[in-house]
Amino acid sequence: MHKRRLTGWYIVSDYLSSLAAWYCLYMFRKVVIEAEHFQVGLPFQDNQFFAGLFIVPEIWLLLHYISGTYTDLYRKSRLQEAIKTTVVILVGAILIFFGLLLDDKVRRFTDYYLTFAVLYAAQLTLTLLGRILLLNRAKANLRTKRFAYNTLLIGANQRAAELYEEFSAKGNGFGYIFCGYLRLNGETPNKVTSELQQLGTLSDLERIVDEQHIEEVIIAIESHEHHLLNDILIMLADKKVYIRIIPDMYDILSGTTKMNSIIGEAFIEIPPVVLSEWQRITKRWFDLIGSVGALIFTSPLLLYVALRIKFSSKGPVFYTQERLGQYGDPFQIIKFRSMYTDAEQHGPRLTTDDDPRITPVGRWIRKYRVDELPQFINVLKGEMSIVGPRAERRFFADQIIQEAPYYRHVFKVQPGITSLGMVKYGYASTVEEMVKRLKYDIIYMENMSILMDLKVIIYTVLTVLYGRGK
Repeated sequence: MHKRRLTGWYIVSDYLSSLAAWYCLYMFRKVVIEAEHFQVGLPFQDNQFFAGLFIVPEIWLLLHYISGTYTDLYRKSRLQEAIKTTVVILVGAILIFFGLLLDDKVRRFTDYYLTFAVLYAAQLTLTLLGRILLLNRAKANLRTKRFAYNTLLIGANQRAAELYEEFSAKGNGFGYIFCGYLRLNGETPNKVTSELQQLGTLSDLERIVDEQHIEEVIIAIESHEHHLLNDILIMLADKKVYIRIIPDMYDILSGTTKMNSIIGEAFIEIPPVVLSEWQRITKRWFDLIGSVGALIFTSPLLLYVALRIKFSSKGPVFYTQERLGQYGDPFQIIKFRSMYTDAEQHGPRLTTDDDPRITPVGRWIRKYRVDELPQFINVLKGEMSIVGPRAERRFFADQIIQEAPYYRHVFKVQPGITSLGMVKYGYASTVEEMVKRLKYDIIYMENMSILMDLKVIIYTVLTVLYGRGK
């Protein structure tokens, strides 16, 4: 079963479960709580019943979406999913009870307790039933290789061989299809070298990940080769791959090793995203609401600036430029034009304090960072976030990578209109200054949260009010 098809069935199952649970709750109320008023066929003549059929399922689907339920279903643990479902449905049942059911007329106060108990029990039972069935089907697909992740093994040492032999002996790879391995130093012949294709060496890693459409990378290195790990992680930083590291005893004792399945292998796991799914969805809603609000609130200013630019110098009002987004994917950033149209006729160049390419109006809008406001459109399009590392052009990104290879880690998140680096350091006029500012972007990534975003936004607003831009 394809990932999208499984997700679709998951959503359908949740929708049908919510419909059935609402029907069970309604019938319970009519038969038990309002028995003297019950008539056969009454639910199909009650507007409240039909209103619930349209409203309640959408509430449940929204809650499940926000909690990150509908992503990466093949990697879900059934036990963890059951626990998470129990908590989410408890929250949803409380919201629905106080929002839709608390004002119902009852004979006894205990009828409210019964109503809530039936709502929660029916919704939980029916939802879990559908989900467990679908997750069992997903696990069966992994065992039979109807679905699997293209996997690359880095290293062919004894630990790699033991891992590969364990998967082979059990007749399944827990969703792994090994496309081959990359050779490191000093490997001896074993089951990996004899049964898997050697695809190259470490220098070929990025090319192979792209060509083979790799989704999982398993790293098997010896303790004395830990210096290679940083290089590997940097090369994979802008790739949408799930990294698993076979731990040594030090890693196990340090508490960095995770197990998602009792029968599976223990790994140090590095997902391709920094935020958990519910955090990512919450940040996305924060971006959407904030961007719409910002565009509406600043619309008079946007119109005024557009007219000033139009009549002050020759050229378009808006300026688009290719920048690198999440995972290094290019997109067109939108800004108010602050330079003359021939500003880069001699090639890309960073701005300076007294840059003659900047127009008089451009100098003012850059000082107060008004030129950045159209980027809220990029946020609405899903290309940027309100807060995130600064989006750079490939020309300058390549230069930064030469100086600081760990810069590629910023590609794990969406770039932002503003950033901790912009707040703490400001605009950079040289590549060296861009590298210094990078430190703050890495710190932001390690501490990403809505609270951190609010702090950065507050400091950005103060920067704008005091005209500290350039």
